[in-house]
Amino acid sequence: MSGKDMLIPSGTWVQIESTILEPEERAQHLPEETKKCPLMLWVKGFLEEGAEMGQVVTVKTIIGRTLRGKLIAVNPPYEHNFGRTIPELLTVGKELRDLIEGEA
Repeated sequence: MSGKDMLIPSGTWVQIESTILEPEERAQHLPEETKKCPLMLWVKGFLEEGAEMGQVVTVKTIIGRTLRGKLIAVNPPYEHNFGRTIPELLTVGKELRDLIEGEA
């Protein structure tokens, strides 16, 4: 049995994706590059019923919303960050404190 065919048990933390709007349904005032793409939604939640990767499933989010979409990941990581370090900003806090203390 390949990884794709494995049954993922209900209650597992997963990620789903679904299409909210097809390109032809999107607002006409959007830039051309944006209008060509569907509006997609990616959501993480707990799998309501056992399923295989790629199936359309229902999940319950942390805040209790129930949503349907294609199962795309099991135990998905959080991948957000605050971007690259900006060296000029590293000393701003200290410089500001020095300025404030010098004015007191």
